[in-house]
Amino acid sequence: MTATNIVKSPETGLDYPVAKLTLAADPRKMRRIIAEDPDWSLTIVPLLSNLCLQHIVKHFKERPILEGLPPRQKDYVLERLSTSLPLQVTGNLISNEGYWRRCCRERWGLCDVSSYGDSWKRMFFERHLENLIEFFIPDVTDPKTVLDIVPLCRGYIRRLDISQLLPPIKEPQTEVDDSWESASDVASEGPSIDHFDFGILLKKLSHLEELHVVYQVKNCGMNFEWNLFEFTLRDCESLGKALKSCRTLRVLRLHQSKVDDVKCRLLVNNLLDHPSLRELYLSHNQISDRGARALGKLLNRSKLETLCVYDNNIQGLGALAIGYALAKNTTLRSLNLCLNRLGDEGGQAIAQALLKNCTLERLHLGSNEMSGPTARAMSQVLIQNSSLRSINLNCNNLGEDGGKELAEGMSQNSTVLECDIRLTEFGQESEISIGQVVHNNQYRARRKRNDPGE
Repeated sequence: MTATNIVKSPETGLDYPVAKLTLAADPRKMRRIIAEDPDWSLTIVPLLSNLCLQHIVKHFKERPILEGLPPRQKDYVLERLSTSLPLQVTGNLISNEGYWRRCCRERWGLCDVSSYGDSWKRMFFERHLENLIEFFIPDVTDPKTVLDIVPLCRGYIRRLDISQLLPPIKEPQTEVDDSWESASDVASEGPSIDHFDFGILLKKLSHLEELHVVYQVKNCGMNFEWNLFEFTLRDCESLGKALKSCRTLRVLRLHQSKVDDVKCRLLVNNLLDHPSLRELYLSHNQISDRGARALGKLLNRSKLETLCVYDNNIQGLGALAIGYALAKNTTLRSLNLCLNRLGDEGGQAIAQALLKNCTLERLHLGSNEMSGPTARAMSQVLIQNSSLRSINLNCNNLGEDGGKELAEGMSQNSTVLECDIRLTEFGQESEISIGQVVHNNQYRARRKRNDPGE
């Protein structure tokens, strides 16, 4: 006769009944059994429940069983499921963060989930969708590869950061006699789209809040061609319509994509009266005065809080248009016009607008070929405006006289907490005076935060 004990295997974590010899057991019989099957062992007799769980894990793709399992058994299954299972199986069924953490780490290695609201499932779906878009080849990749996962991920996509968009594959040209072909026949031979069409996707993402897009190709190496970095009019039209249909979008970043005046105006026409757009970034593009006039129109017909057109080609006339809109605007909090060519005409236009505007808090006018007249105008702003908290005038040749006038205006200001005047040719005395005022303003602001009733 034998008795049994339940023992947990250190390798598998499963429970096994182990036969325990009693004094009445016949040792000769035991030796005979072992001799007949050298691989047989008394310790490998799994429980039926463990065999069932192993079967569930092995055949989860064909028959996903998870709901209804006790918590301990559910954890056992989730810890052993393959991360390569189709999303059509796991997407809606599994909400366990541990499983999605394994999926993320096995696919991308080091991951920072804090940028995704501490949700591993959101991180997986956002990065997976970004990857599908970044390697989408027009007229080659089936759009269904992107659209098929939308029902699974639409509830988790809050932000998309697209760092590249591939152009169509360029077919080799052959010399044939095609004089009989019409222009429409020739045009029809080209690609149907120039890059991924966001119009088929954005309207389906009902929770999308941020979109970052760059029309370029990464790591092109020796295959470099200018068309790899071309944001075409057709791209602009499709993107504009897609943005208009995405009513939840709050932040749009379109960097380094050769956005010129025509494309800027086309985009703005689709963003007018957008119900949720709050931040617009168009840095490192080719926007000049006509595009700036369109942006001025957008300021008056939107609820933008941040506008950044860093590193473009906006000059005085464009700044006049933005300033005219800024004087009437009541929502904008941050304006970045750094690395343009505003000159004193543009600088004074912005300053005149700030004498009427009472909501702007951050202003960046660095590297804009401005000089003394702008410093004089800004001095008046510092005296009258009470909303500005940060002003950046670096890399402008404002001169010593401009520094004295700005210091005079700053001496009557109690709200500016940051003032960047590096490389402005100010005298040392003016720099010290301005720095001291800023320091005092910061001190008062800290005391007010710590003791609101003071």
